[in-house]
Amino acid sequence: MSQVVNARADRRHPWTGRALLAPVTITIAVVAIYPLAYIVASAFSESSLGRPFTDWVGFANFAALLSDGVTIPSLGRSLIFAIPSALLALVAGLVVALSLDVAVRSGRVIRVLLLLPLMTPPVMAGVIWKLMLAPTGGLLNNIGQAVAPGSEPALFLGSSPAAMISLIVVDAWQWTPFCVLLVFAALQTLPTEVYEASQVDGAGVWQTFWRITFPLVLPSLVTVLLLKLVVSFKVFDLVFIMTSGGPGFDTTVSSFAIYRTALQTFNVGAAATQTIAFLVLVTIVIVPLNAVRHRMHREG
Repeated sequence: MSQVVNARADRRHPWTGRALLAPVTITIAVVAIYPLAYIVASAFSESSLGRPFTDWVGFANFAALLSDGVTIPSLGRSLIFAIPSALLALVAGLVVALSLDVAVRSGRVIRVLLLLPLMTPPVMAGVIWKLMLAPTGGLLNNIGQAVAPGSEPALFLGSSPAAMISLIVVDAWQWTPFCVLLVFAALQTLPTEVYEASQVDGAGVWQTFWRITFPLVLPSLVTVLLLKLVVSFKVFDLVFIMTSGGPGFDTTVSSFAIYRTALQTFNVGAAATQTIAFLVLVTIVIVPLNAVRHRMHREG
C-alpha cells in the first residue's frame, strides 16, 4: 500500500514543481523572450511606431545598417566610452577601497560622503556636471579664469574629444562608489594569516599589495569590471542630458543612436537592427571576460 502511495506522490511531484515554476517562466517570457522576439521580427520588417510589420524586407535593414554612416561609428563610440569608463571606475574604486579598508580599521571614515555620487540619480548628476562644465559660469571655467585671467573658456562639452572624455569622467565619478563597495567587500574576505606572515617576513606595502592583495582580489576585480562594463554599455542618461550626442555625432553611442532612430525618425525596423548589432557587440566583449572570470574563480 505504501508503495502505491509513494508512486502516486512521485507522479504528482513533477507537476507540483512545474506549477511552482510557472510564475517565473511566465515572467521571463513576458519580460525577456517576448521583447527579444519582437525586436528580431522588427529587424526583418518595415516597421514604424504606428504601423509595425507593414512589410517583410529580409536582410534589407541589415544591409542599410552597414552603409548608414551612423550605426557602425556609434558601436565604436560605445566601446570607446564603456571600456575606459569601466577601467577608470574600477581603478578609482580599488584605490578608495584600499584606503577605506585601512580607515575602517583605524576608525576614521565617513561612508556617506563616499556613497553620495552613487545615490545621485543619473539625470541629476548629468545636470550638475553640465552646469559645472559650462563655458560661461561653469565652476571649472571660473577656476580657469581665476588662475589665468582673459584666457578662452574650455569647451568641455562642445568640442572633440573633450566631450567624450567629460562623459567618461562623469560616469566613472558616479559609479566609483559602486566599485568601492564591491571591492571593499572582497577585501574583507581576504585571509589575515597571509598578511601576518608577510609582516613577519618584512614585506613592504607595495610588495604586500602586488604579491598578496592584488592576486587574491583579482577574481573579484574581474567580476566588478564585468558588471561595470554592462552598466557602461547601457549609458543613455548622461549622453541625453549633457551632450545630446554632440558635438555632431561625437558622443552618439549606440543606445542614443537607437533612441534617435526609434523615437525621432520612428523607424522601428532600423532601430531593431541597430539593437541586434549592439547586442552582438556587447556579447563579443562580455562573453570572453565572463569566461575569464569563471576560470579565475575555479582556480581560486
